[in-house]
Amino acid sequence: MEMLRNRTKEIRIGNVWIGGSHPVAIQSMTNTKTEDVAATVEQILALEEAGCEIIRCAVPTMEAALALKEIKKQIHIPLVADIHFDYRLAIAAIENGADKIRINPGNIGSKERVQAVVEKAKEYNVPIRVGVNSGSLEKNLLEKYGGVTAEGIVESALDKVRMIEEMGYDNLVVSIKSSDVLMCVRAHELIAEKCQYPLHVGITESGTVYSGNIKSSVGLGIILHEGIGNTIRVSLTGDPTEEIRTAKLILKTLGMRKGGIEVVSCPTCGRTRIDLIALANQVEKMVQDIDLDIKVAVMGCVVNGPGEAKEADIGIAGGIGEGLLIKKGEIVRKVKEEELLETLRQELLNWNR
Repeated sequence: MEMLRNRTKEIRIGNVWIGGSHPVAIQSMTNTKTEDVAATVEQILALEEAGCEIIRCAVPTMEAALALKEIKKQIHIPLVADIHFDYRLAIAAIENGADKIRINPGNIGSKERVQAVVEKAKEYNVPIRVGVNSGSLEKNLLEKYGGVTAEGIVESALDKVRMIEEMGYDNLVVSIKSSDVLMCVRAHELIAEKCQYPLHVGITESGTVYSGNIKSSVGLGIILHEGIGNTIRVSLTGDPTEEIRTAKLILKTLGMRKGGIEVVSCPTCGRTRIDLIALANQVEKMVQDIDLDIKVAVMGCVVNGPGEAKEADIGIAGGIGEGLLIKKGEIVRKVKEEELLETLRQELLNWNR
């Protein structure tokens, strides 16, 4: 199934290439008012630091479109303008430096208006992301398929793609989204066989950090594992940096990306003699900024700790008032419970020395 991803057309978004054999890129979207340049830039820089590779901003007003020019000067990753309804905003966004625009040609208006956007994109060689959501499916397709279906979403997207191709433009990315995870999976399976363009994948309106993480991990996990998808976004109702953390972990779990410490921990049981839940959370937070590609185990007891931590590069296991430092299943030393976290931290900071 790997061939589905690799055979898509290569598209350049600013300084990032997607499609073909390029790695799956992580995307997010700001939740600031784009007109507020300072707040938007601050959030984008935080997202960059977290590992975001492409950022999208809503452009609901002409003021927001004009703000893109200043935002672009202060950030380092490609900027995508998200446009709904007003074709003039798409044109202004391109003129003010957007590296890609996201439109649904179905809500831009007449064919002439879509053509005007396409001509401007052509002039600046800016890719267009054709986005179709299950919630915006046309009436005739709802009637044809008896409601919202994967087949209807795919037909809608391919109709829009064909319209833009007929206007002489093929610098395109396609996005089809649904909040129904299995419908979303089915739609991607269908379109991947029929579409040459890179696919941006996400589960739309997936929910809060808790439910959204689960739905996105299941949906994106299945789709990516089937060899589909060139960029991804984990849509969460919350701090967008959480989207990046989840996306990185999904890719790492599937073996599609290296880098970053993976923390594994036991679920606790009656043998646990240490506050393992707090300790595991502290370790997970501590390792976020340490750039190592290793596995760290956090175990609750000294009975099974060393054995269970064998597959990890390094681990700690708690006892009564003390804990063990473990490397590759071998006990290295015993330390006081209150020194366990700092001992692990120092080991990680000095890992390659």
